[in-house]
Amino acid sequence: MAAPPLPFDPSEFIKTEEDAAFFLSEAFATGDPSFIAEALGVLGKLKGMTALARETGLSRESLYRSLSRTGNPELATLIKVAAALGLKLAASPARS
Repeated sequence: MAAPPLPFDPSEFIKTEEDAAFFLSEAFATGDPSFIAEALGVLGKLKGMTALARETGLSRESLYRSLSRTGNPELATLIKVAAALGLKLAASPARS
């Protein structure tokens, strides 16, 4: 019987702001809101939720809830979190 696969932790591969931007862009490309929220949660944990809470003015508990697979963050939360992570949200044409 084969062993179950090990869980994948993307945070092991995110070392720079460019890595974080690429990771978040790929999450947006999925079009899956829960995946996007979870990806922001991964980046938030890398920074430290306490520091993220301080910079955004949001509570740690709220960030953990919003930035999870079951979370549903408001646009204002997404913008605040992205800015605190040194990222900005941008749009590009769907057809390129």
